[in-house]
Amino acid sequence: MPMDGSYEPSSSSMARDQVALIESSDGADGTLLKGRPVVVLTMRGNKSGSIRKTPLMRVEHDGRYALVASLGGAPRHPVWYYNLKADPHVQVQDGAARGDYVTHEASGAERDEWWERSVEAFPDYADYQRETDRVIPVFVAEPVDRATR
Repeated sequence: MPMDGSYEPSSSSMARDQVALIESSDGADGTLLKGRPVVVLTMRGNKSGSIRKTPLMRVEHDGRYALVASLGGAPRHPVWYYNLKADPHVQVQDGAARGDYVTHEASGAERDEWWERSVEAFPDYADYQRETDRVIPVFVAEPVDRATR
């Protein structure tokens, strides 16, 4: 399920440059942030309909990924949160590997489990949660071939 349409790079130069480096090197360069691995999330913009991309910390378990909407502990959700709420079909690039996924926002015990994995992969998430009054959303990205079974 390739994503088609025009690509609209992020307004954040850090995100835009990191995505460009990862993609131009086929995942060989740019895959670390603060010494931890990142993936590239590709989705459709909920307002523009354009293809949007952002690097996120890599939280993988059994072929699934957590997509943590932390925005560094800001009081609001990142823009991409609303993109996934509007259209759960995404692509994840992990190194050179790319795959199609369907996402859902985790809640309850599932969220707790993925939150624990996320903090283990990137301990700053715990600090981010302490810095905000909102519960930081966690999406689970399930490979399309598993999600359709």
